[in-house]
Amino acid sequence: MDSFTVTYPSSMATDQPTVAIKDSIDVAGTPTRLGSAACSDNLPANQDSAVVKHLKHNGFSITGKTVMHELAFGMTGVNHAYGTPINPLYPNLIPGGSSSGSATAVAGGAVDVAIGTDTGGSVRMPAACCGIYGFKPTFGLVSREGVWPTETLLDCVGVFARTPELITQTMQAIAPEFKAIELNQNTFELGWLTVEANDDISATIKNALLQCTGIDLTPVHLPDFDNAFEAGLTIINRETWLACKDFYATGKLGEDVAKRLEKASHTTDEAVLQAKKLRAAFIAQVDAALEKTRILVLPTLPHFPMTRAHALAGDTDMTISKLVRPFNLSGHPALSMPCPSTLDLPISIQLVGRRGDDAFLCAFAEHLAKLLSQ
Repeated sequence: MDSFTVTYPSSMATDQPTVAIKDSIDVAGTPTRLGSAACSDNLPANQDSAVVKHLKHNGFSITGKTVMHELAFGMTGVNHAYGTPINPLYPNLIPGGSSSGSATAVAGGAVDVAIGTDTGGSVRMPAACCGIYGFKPTFGLVSREGVWPTETLLDCVGVFARTPELITQTMQAIAPEFKAIELNQNTFELGWLTVEANDDISATIKNALLQCTGIDLTPVHLPDFDNAFEAGLTIINRETWLACKDFYATGKLGEDVAKRLEKASHTTDEAVLQAKKLRAAFIAQVDAALEKTRILVLPTLPHFPMTRAHALAGDTDMTISKLVRPFNLSGHPALSMPCPSTLDLPISIQLVGRRGDDAFLCAFAEHLAKLLSQ
């Protein structure tokens, strides 16, 4: 299977940015199959999702729809029904999920940008695995009209690109409230979020940042960070079970997703209630931290991605989302970007901003990318 599956032809003008769309987002005239054999008979969508309408209105050329981890319920990107995309820069490693095809289409140069969805890191994590940029906006900034699932507390439409400038350009197209800005300062104090991560990953990122002129790091601790990961899992388990129980009943799901859904079906009302209480507390903690420093920084991945071979053999790794999933719970904008390294392995920086401060976060990513390239 190539980096992405083109499900319908498109006439591409050379002066139009090309964009591929995750197959959980409606594109008129093509079925939304959610990467699942259980949806193989779905009829073509009657109309474009809001995000696709915005892209077309702003001159983007839709080239096709992308493979995804089945039902967007997995982190490896493996899909036995439609094929598992190959990670273009690290072919021995997983592409990441669930927006696997969107990430690989961009990383492989098939399109300029791609649209994915991020419920528990599903844009930022595959972007990190594939060595590109991935942005999850503030919850609710980008319309989810025509995006599956219809009900969610966590999911956001997000953007993949090879440059931060293309992230900004695409956000201007898909989010009318997003207004690009220019930074008017040269020095920045970042909050270095203390988290458990591979020593090589943390040291590489920290050293790269400290070598950048005008960047200072201040330690920050979020008491409920690990609890936020678990709460995010609880909420996504409940929401995905409710959205997918009919698909589960067909018996057509892949083994990994079927097992995870069966486990998710046992999520209790009390667990969801406690997760929502934790969500409120964690939002307050992140907001408070960002009052002191406008951007938090941490690794995108806590460890290196597993091999493609292990994933295809059935191995799973939910902990790879340990550093990204908490910010789905809180709803803050978060951007992953590649970090220069001497290792032949993907290392990615995650930047987290204040809710609604998406334009500043994207502008800072552009600034930081230039500093890191010097």
